Amino acid sequence: MADQIDEDEVFDFSNIEFTHDDLVIALNDMVKEYRKLSHSFEEAKAENMSLKSSSAESSSDELEDTDILKTELSKLQAENEMLIN
Repeated sequence: MADQIDEDEVFDFSNIEFTHDDLVIALNDMVKEYRKLSHSFEEAKAENMSLKSSSAESSSDELEDTDILKTELSKLQAENEMLIN
């Protein structure tokens, strides 16, 4: 069991078969992957903020439309009452 390699382990850094260059290459690959992931995260974060902003504006517009409709309804109800009397 002690000889079994963990599935998530890519390099056994304690293994002397790896050279300094192998380790530098692996580190550089990890840095490049980190940069890609970081960039993707920032794009997703910006898109999320944009969607939240868009959603808030849409909700605000809907509330404004609702207020206008309520005002118009009140006017029509008052006019209806006046015509009935």
